[in-house]
Amino acid sequence: MSEFVDYLNEVFAEFGPIRSRRMFGGHGIYHADLMFALVADDTLYLKVDDLSRPDFEARELPAFEVTMRGRVGRMSYHQAPEEIYDDPEVAAEWARKAYDAALRSRK
Repeated sequence: MSEFVDYLNEVFAEFGPIRSRRMFGGHGIYHADLMFALVADDTLYLKVDDLSRPDFEARELPAFEVTMRGRVGRMSYHQAPEEIYDDPEVAAEWARKAYDAALRSRK
């Protein structure tokens, strides 16, 4: 486990308990057994969908991209805004957006 991933427990304390699981060289971040975020190279990405994506794009927060077989693919995760690390209420708000997107994507 990385120190950054451990630190996310503090960041999301107001949102609620989280856990992490190693995956593909990074970590999946879960709340209530649902993955709502991922960490790659000590960068946090939050789950997005058509409803929440505009909030991330308006702030020019980049999408998580994966290169496989020479092709770049975008995943439904965008980088988290920096202010979540300084304000627990803001962190909880963005975590709820990501968790809600994860809930909607299960349907």
